[in-house]
Amino acid sequence: MRRGLLTWFSWAFICLTVNAEVLSTPSPSQNNVSNVDTTVSPTVRFHAWGGSAQVNGYIRWLAKQLAQKHNIALQHVKLADTSDAVARVLAEKAAGNSSEGSVDLIWINGENFATMKKHGLLAPNWVDELPSFSLTSPHENPAMTTDFGEPTLGMEAPWGKASMVFYIRQTHFQQAALAPPTNLEEILAFTQQSPGRFTYPTPSDYLGISFLKYALLKLNPQHRDLFYQPVTEQALSKTLPSLWAFLDALHPNMWRQGKMMVRQASELQRLMGSGELSMAFSFTAAEIPSAVERFDLPTDIRTYAMKDGSLANVHFIGLTFNSPNKQAAKDVVNFMLSPQAQAEKQKLTVWGDDTVLDMRRLSEAQKRMFDEPLSHPSALDKSVAVPLLGEPHASWTDALRDAWYSRFGARY
Repeated sequence: MRRGLLTWFSWAFICLTVNAEVLSTPSPSQNNVSNVDTTVSPTVRFHAWGGSAQVNGYIRWLAKQLAQKHNIALQHVKLADTSDAVARVLAEKAAGNSSEGSVDLIWINGENFATMKKHGLLAPNWVDELPSFSLTSPHENPAMTTDFGEPTLGMEAPWGKASMVFYIRQTHFQQAALAPPTNLEEILAFTQQSPGRFTYPTPSDYLGISFLKYALLKLNPQHRDLFYQPVTEQALSKTLPSLWAFLDALHPNMWRQGKMMVRQASELQRLMGSGELSMAFSFTAAEIPSAVERFDLPTDIRTYAMKDGSLANVHFIGLTFNSPNKQAAKDVVNFMLSPQAQAEKQKLTVWGDDTVLDMRRLSEAQKRMFDEPLSHPSALDKSVAVPLLGEPHASWTDALRDAWYSRFGARY
């Protein structure tokens, strides 16, 4: 039985208070915050997922640039799950803390944004104040102002774009004389031909729920419009049967017959590196060649996108309603949207996160910042056009996750 909402958030706030003491006071070896005299520099606490070496490295670069150019100390509070920071801000609001919050900026999208919007946890109407925001052409590009079907109302600024990619052990496929799967049906056929060589994380993990969304969208083309509206029981009853049929056929042929599943996306990369899996997937294409360069993955890794479409979304930066450092936080986000910062983030050797800027709005000198050298053999070939599948409305995430756990097992 689930805990009551208030009980859960009270428990989360107690745990987070303890954890935040550790996270907000990093040791020198953690490099979470730039080496700045914070007695004269405003400190902006950026709560963001800390599970990627590339992302963490890029945020360290941001911190250095902000310290040098804007005299702002950017502190990266690393999260295992973004909902932890959401719960903290909600608990602060419930406690009456309206101006001295512990979270300034938060990396969010999807259901986490929907939750913060619903409970009034984000500062409204601030994004248009940022000079760099105009470079995204928001009036011509609805993706810059809509998050999983929810209008952003100036509560969050776009930061980057991502889409689902798959990667394989090329040697495994060559030895088995198999072609890599290029659509959902071929993924199922591959697992039947090579049992145990593919799996997906449980849907408590971001990649796990993303795989379920991809499958749900491709299995229900006749119900496409339903996915971009708030979820209903009727919509679930129309769309879930095809997903269950697909998963019932897939699970027995997955890693360990689907009786044991990984809980985190990072485990997929480990299993690929050890040779237990022949195919996996990611929402960060650039992390794959980077892992090859770090010797975390072998050199026969190849990355590609499914021909039937890639689940894609824009991720955002939100400013909390009770941040005591709002102006400095806005300055941080404005720099994050600058051509310099966006170009650095898009570099394959840094992060590889696609820019949200409209290249037509940039000068020739700014455009040249985005020029890339020759691609890595394990990198995604971005010259190949792939249909992009928009994320369903945010309300589908919890509904789909809960339905999966109700059918396939207790929540981990």
